Amino acid sequence: MPEPSLNEADTRAKLIDPALHQRGWPEAGDWIHREQTPGPFLRLGSEYVRGGKRTDYLLQIRVQGIMQPIAVVEAKPEDSPPDEGGEQAKRDARLHHVPFAFTTNGRQFHEYDMRTGAARGPLPLDKFPTWEELRDRWLAPGGGTAPLNLASDDARPLWTHPREGARYYQRAARRAALEAIARGQRRILLPLATGAGKTWIAVSILSALAQTGRLRRALFLCDRDELRTQALGALSAQFKSDAAKATTRNPEKNARVIVATYQTLGIDKDDDDASFLTRHYPENYFSHIIIDECHRSAWGKWSEVLKRNPNAVQIGLTATPRDIDIDGDALNVDDIDDLRITADNRDYFGEPVYEYPIAQAMQDGYLAAMEIVQSDVWTANTLDRLDGVERERLKGSRIREAASGDDRPLEVLREQYSPGTLELDLLLPDRVGAMSADLFQRLLESGGPHQKTLIFCNSIAHANAVVQAINNQYVEWCSANGEDCVEPYAFTCTSEGGRDLLADLRGSRRRAFVAATVDLITTGVDVPCLQNLVWFRYIKSPILFHQMLGRGTRIDEPSGKRHFTVYDYTDATRLLDTPLKQRRREQPERPPEPAEEFESFRVEDVEVRIEGGERRIGIAAADGRLEFLTLPEYGQRIAAELLDDTSDLDEFRDRWLAPEQRAALLQRLEERGLNVGVYRSVADRLDTDHYDILAALGWDETIRSRVERAERIDGWIDDQGAAAPVLTALANQFGADGTEALESQAIGRLPAVRDAGGLQSLGGVTIIDLKRRLLATDEEWAA
Repeated sequence: MPEPSLNEADTRAKLIDPALHQRGWPEAGDWIHREQTPGPFLRLGSEYVRGGKRTDYLLQIRVQGIMQPIAVVEAKPEDSPPDEGGEQAKRDARLHHVPFAFTTNGRQFHEYDMRTGAARGPLPLDKFPTWEELRDRWLAPGGGTAPLNLASDDARPLWTHPREGARYYQRAARRAALEAIARGQRRILLPLATGAGKTWIAVSILSALAQTGRLRRALFLCDRDELRTQALGALSAQFKSDAAKATTRNPEKNARVIVATYQTLGIDKDDDDASFLTRHYPENYFSHIIIDECHRSAWGKWSEVLKRNPNAVQIGLTATPRDIDIDGDALNVDDIDDLRITADNRDYFGEPVYEYPIAQAMQDGYLAAMEIVQSDVWTANTLDRLDGVERERLKGSRIREAASGDDRPLEVLREQYSPGTLELDLLLPDRVGAMSADLFQRLLESGGPHQKTLIFCNSIAHANAVVQAINNQYVEWCSANGEDCVEPYAFTCTSEGGRDLLADLRGSRRRAFVAATVDLITTGVDVPCLQNLVWFRYIKSPILFHQMLGRGTRIDEPSGKRHFTVYDYTDATRLLDTPLKQRRREQPERPPEPAEEFESFRVEDVEVRIEGGERRIGIAAADGRLEFLTLPEYGQRIAAELLDDTSDLDEFRDRWLAPEQRAALLQRLEERGLNVGVYRSVADRLDTDHYDILAALGWDETIRSRVERAERIDGWIDDQGAAAPVLTALANQFGADGTEALESQAIGRLPAVRDAGGLQSLGGVTIIDLKRRLLATDEEWAA
């Protein structure tokens, strides 16, 4: 009989590790590193668990006393093709910013040069490159990159230590920027997800430059006071008094690092000759310039700083994806702005030296996991997000001037109100009430009304109306449930007021739970504890959408937030990296948005209904983008993976009963962004074992609860004589906690098991016999 092929774990231990050591890769000293990310938070009922992910191998070399990552290796079982997992390996290589990626089955390997795009293989594993070979190839020019001279002054910052405990992508982004500078690049673009620590990366880059004498004067430029305060705090922790903010009264020319806003420098005005920038900072005054959130500002505002400092290293930080996909038939003003800003960034800075998208941050577990609940709003029997509202469909409604309250005839209305004009030119209190009531009910169903929630509205008047409607819903709920009302519960936070309650929104657990805004806190104000983001506002700008989305992505340990929900009433989530294809429809021709001011009208007695509201589960797709699946779609993905990997139910059960094989099966699903616990939770089947979920998805088995399975074998247990009491105790343990409970080393010490005689009372019956009986199919029981 031929020996069975090695699984992935054994392939690593028995084939790959020895081959790497033989080729000169030391085990000690972190040359062979295994990077572990926390993994996404997965909600299981009211609890959260981590589903960690590991890079098989991250190979590092020692350069100038610093361990420098240089390659990733994706390992597969011995019987897999040696190039299986190539796309995963290349993706990991980009995330770790290493020039080489490898895949191997322990016998042969394939190699991918990330700089040139060249691939080679299969080659025998005893020909795997030595660390000296990879080092020399990395230092040489390739794929359009200049050679890297280790002895040059520009390379010295690369050989400084990053902060202890830095995340892998922070180290990679820092290294990518410093490597680009060492190769002579002076314009650098770093797109990283909101909440990923862009400011820390910028400070770390400046610190490395300062430590090696390469920093003369630096400017950290942002577009609002809140961001300036945050940046100054981070820079002061590193540079102490050598970091200072420029004000209109003091340019702080003695500081080594200056933090300023566009407004302070005067470059938000047309009169550049008299600006604060030109008066106080001569040309080429700064050796390094960092533009924070460069996607948010019109190119003309901050380009003046770059033009006056052409010799400076210029780094642009952004939180939006580099590729903007415009939806709809015709470009509008928002589309043109987004395309122009994106084009300006890429034309000026070039391709990003490193990217870390929001989907990857969520998959790694560094940002909160996201779910989407998407609803359709029908107003006067038309779908808002496609058609808006037609005048003829408002016959019989009461129409009044918004300002005076005077009644007006139907004819004063425009023939068509597009989605973006609702709650601006056409105020619909019935629509506001219906949407607010639907949202409040969803809060009650998902944990109660006291969840930190942010609602994006179309106007200040719209925000005020939403707050009134939400508060009314809350008062009714309190009255019906005998609860004391908190004050305020919901509040408006706009440029006209409400900012004094931001501190309570951030921290208080006794008030200020729901904030309605237009876009005041889309950026620049962090509220990490936000549990829900709500779109009552129609938007077309992907850049603006990502700014808004960034308010909810942070994990917040103090409040216990690990997850957030997007309630989408306006199809805003079409602007995600991967649109919701199942919800996407062809956009019809729409009337152009009016260029002139129109009078606002309030229309009452309008029928409004809300449909849909299906929860969608977010996963990271194979290309690193976010993808959202309904529960059936999520289940279909799991089933496809099972059937691809397992021939029939009997084989699946055999693998499930073997702990190591079960772990490998679940890990395979995890690597594809799928988690059985998530499906079980959303399907409201926390009473089942994971086995039942998978057997039902893959082979249409009837789902049975753990308790039901435990009780079903009572007759078999009675036939086991002296072993019956302890088998009953073990079956009850399965009923409480499932298959893995029977495999715990402590199972024999449990009081119920010990009192029943202990495991020694099993006699000739084994725990594997018990597990097989517990997981028997209906057909087996019928037989």
